Amino acid sequence: MSGAALGLEIVFVFFLALFLLHRYGDFKKQHRLVIIATLLAWYLCFLIVFILPLDVSTTIYNRCKLAVNSSPAESNGSYVTLAPSKQKCFKPWSYIPNGIMPIFWRVVYWTSQFLTWILLPFMQSYARSGGFSITGKIKTALIENAIYYGTYLLIFGAFLIYVAVNPNFNLQWNQLQTIGIAAANTWGLFLLVLLLGYGLVEIPRSHWNGAKRGYLLMKTYFKAAKLMTEKADAEENLEDIMEEVRKVSESIKYNHPLRKCVDTILKKCPTEYQERMGRNMDDYEDFDERQNSYPSEKSLVKLHKQVIYSVQRHRRTQVQWQILLEQAFYLEDVAKNETSATRQFVHTFHSQEPENKIIQYFYTPTVEWYWECLLRPWFYRVLAVVLATFSVIVVWSECTFFSTKPVLSLFAVFIQLAEKTYNYIYIEMACFLTIFFLSICVYSTVFRIRVFNYYYLASHHQTDAYSLLFSGMLFCRLTPPLCLNFLGLTHMDSTISHKNTQPTAYTSIMGSMRVLTFIADGFYIYYPMLVVILCIATYFSLGTRCLNLLGFQQFMGDSEMTSDLIDEGKELIKREKRKRQRQEEGENRRREWKERYGNRDDSTRNRAVHTDQKESSFSETNTSRPLSKYTRSNGRTERDRIELLQDAEPLDFNADSINDDPLELDSGR
Repeated sequence: MSGAALGLEIVFVFFLALFLLHRYGDFKKQHRLVIIATLLAWYLCFLIVFILPLDVSTTIYNRCKLAVNSSPAESNGSYVTLAPSKQKCFKPWSYIPNGIMPIFWRVVYWTSQFLTWILLPFMQSYARSGGFSITGKIKTALIENAIYYGTYLLIFGAFLIYVAVNPNFNLQWNQLQTIGIAAANTWGLFLLVLLLGYGLVEIPRSHWNGAKRGYLLMKTYFKAAKLMTEKADAEENLEDIMEEVRKVSESIKYNHPLRKCVDTILKKCPTEYQERMGRNMDDYEDFDERQNSYPSEKSLVKLHKQVIYSVQRHRRTQVQWQILLEQAFYLEDVAKNETSATRQFVHTFHSQEPENKIIQYFYTPTVEWYWECLLRPWFYRVLAVVLATFSVIVVWSECTFFSTKPVLSLFAVFIQLAEKTYNYIYIEMACFLTIFFLSICVYSTVFRIRVFNYYYLASHHQTDAYSLLFSGMLFCRLTPPLCLNFLGLTHMDSTISHKNTQPTAYTSIMGSMRVLTFIADGFYIYYPMLVVILCIATYFSLGTRCLNLLGFQQFMGDSEMTSDLIDEGKELIKREKRKRQRQEEGENRRREWKERYGNRDDSTRNRAVHTDQKESSFSETNTSRPLSKYTRSNGRTERDRIELLQDAEPLDFNADSINDDPLELDSGR
């Protein structure tokens, strides 16, 4: 089994990262380099989280072997036996041979650092560039990142000059490398505590509120009102940009040198706008016949960038609106079915996507009613209590992990108890649950935060390239300090435990933090205590209240603005619901009309054709009679009347639609 666990986890983590990237990215439309770079960043970060428990169990076994070798011992099979105490050091099932983990961590760590500090920032600027050639995009990316890279080079150069001039410092290459790692981890730890303090409170609270049907429905109405405003703004912005594209397309004709750039911009526009602009084109006019002021290439690059952004934003809001409508309709169905006497879940609208037959066979309407109306609220409550318990343990351990005598960190207590009995399965499970919960609290916050429209991870393949690359940068910067914080909580880091024991392979590549004592003994120990203040601020929604005061509408139950947006969203959902009901009723009537009169019309048409054949044969035998043309014309008139009856659609005299808004009736028709 040596190395088998490592190989299985490497494969599993790859497919996990690929699945998440497929959910948020679009493999068909986005550039392959963007997909590969983001996948590599996510994969390496998830891999560190999953492999670190194996490193801990292997380190504990190696410590046991060192303790055995330092005293008289006897070798016996797969374990080592101490002669005086008869202690046994069993080899863990996931044991990784010596020499593999240091190389593995070194490759993973430095690859992730190269991605987050050099490659991904450059690719961000490249992806947002509006250039029409690869050379132009690279030039724009280099110019935008000149300040970014120059700042770091200036700081690093000043530090090297200070070390070279000061005679008290005699730093070697390994120490300089450790200082660079410490600087990167310090920046990551600063951001890590902020995100962790939010996730420790918000994740249990979101699951607790998930058991409240009324709360979820009100929040969905609130989101609908905000999304409708954003959707209208995106449509208006797209119309303005398309108007500029139309003017540019009309001014720059087919023989203009910049016409290729205009054609590239037109290809990025939606199909309906391309057809509309194509009808107004007059390519037979030469551009030099009129004394017009033509746009420059720089202005076309800017316009190209605006087109890409506006089209992506418009498509995203359209998809999110449809998803939010489905969610609102489903929550309303749950509220209605809670009082159902038949205990069978009834949907207002049928699912637009074909359901899996296996799921449909087991997940019957009765099972769905029991799950949605009875079991799911209690399941969410129990899960929220469990997550809240984990959050309390994490907060307590973050404030007390520096204490070694006595050991106050609960995670360190659990690991040390298992280390005494060498229960490697328990050690790996405890380590995995701990670091997995910390990762969920941090990574879920990265997926939730939104920086206006510049950074926003939207599911259902609606995330743009810039946001995907930015998320990869955040993951690569947050994961190394997250793992160091976990090792500190479990006292597996010798810097925290103050024991002269064998360190983990992950800690060994980080180097000794004793080079910078003010960071090792100060910032790394006392800064994580700030998580208590952040948790209190998140619990009382201080950040939400501040954003609400600044004019950014946030969901707050005691705010008039929130209640107004809830009412507005409720009316929007009602309007969309009536519109969809009218569409389904029209489709049902059309289907019933075809089923009822389709066979009759076919038989009528067959009789008419048969009559025409008989009359035509009769006219051939009696050419002297002029009545045959009238018979044929009457048959043709009958066929025309039948075809008109087939194409006709029955009128909808619905009493409820009389009071509806005329605009809604037009859109419904």
